Amino acid sequence: MTQVAGVGAELCDCEALAAESGPGPAPGRVHVIGPVCFDLVFSGLSGPPRPGTEVRAAYLGISPGGVANVAIALARLGLDVALSAVFADDSFGHYLWSSLLDEGVDLAYSVQVTGWNTPVTSSVAFAREREMVSYEEVLPVTAESLVSLAHADPAWLAGLHGVAPLVFADVAWDDEHLASSRFLEDLAAVDVFMPNAAEALACTRCETIEQAAAKLASGGPLVVVKDGAAGSLAMAPGASEALRAPAVVVDALDTTGAGDVFDAGFVYGSLAGWPVAQCLRFANLCASESVKLIGGSLAAPCWHDLAAFWDKLDDEELRQDFSFLNAVIHNAPPRRRECRRSYPSLERLEAWGAGAH
Repeated sequence: MTQVAGVGAELCDCEALAAESGPGPAPGRVHVIGPVCFDLVFSGLSGPPRPGTEVRAAYLGISPGGVANVAIALARLGLDVALSAVFADDSFGHYLWSSLLDEGVDLAYSVQVTGWNTPVTSSVAFAREREMVSYEEVLPVTAESLVSLAHADPAWLAGLHGVAPLVFADVAWDDEHLASSRFLEDLAAVDVFMPNAAEALACTRCETIEQAAAKLASGGPLVVVKDGAAGSLAMAPGASEALRAPAVVVDALDTTGAGDVFDAGFVYGSLAGWPVAQCLRFANLCASESVKLIGGSLAAPCWHDLAAFWDKLDDEELRQDFSFLNAVIHNAPPRRRECRRSYPSLERLEAWGAGAH
């Protein structure tokens, strides 16, 4: 049994993988495992925060954070999603629980505990980047599967493939554990590892992300590196060079959670049986749609947003790159409901716990 302490890796195990490519994802369920938190996101600042001063924010977003970003983004793409997480039995915890249920995420594998406060992350978005401050208490219960990749029981990791043909892993920032030899060894149990550029460099102590991706891929997984405005790249085990996909250029309002939304897009494409290059482009698109709004999980796009992108796209080169969207949108259209967005209000907070168990 491993007790969860701090923010760890975000693991999702997919119980079905497409045998053949097609316009939509394979049937089955995506199971997301990891910690959730309550996100406060400040954006539209008049200047960077400085010691001893006060800065006004034009926007405030409130939304579920942590692996809730991945779970909600996957659900908005139409996948059947279950989440294994621990929730506090407090006002913030009730809000998180209710919000995830509202997004269609199955919480049958999650638990609520008393005597513990919901982890909170405050994110300040400025100049196309963000800085975060988090508060998190040690869990008062043990949770065998809700662990960081660095702290996970090797037997538990090795057993994941018994119930999940395809295992994805992302990682939260922890310089000490990212650089540990144990962390690199654990990648052997993962099919797809999706760090951002800074995390990939910290994992390997390499000078370039291409070198880092090659070193990480030598341990067995397909390595997908998120490189911000430069897009993303993928390195397969044994490949001589990385495959790159450029970012979709947008006016970014807030990058909070964009990496998690990218992960969801890549998982969706993988389940659909798409080629890696296509998965990269789709994941880049999902991330770019999310940064146009405030917050992480509730900025994730629905198919309504992706269809609007396709319908308004007039660049011929980009239309060729994203031509696969036409088949998904028009031949096998997923649900296209309007997404609920993050908002600076906790009205009727006492009612959030009504559906909690």
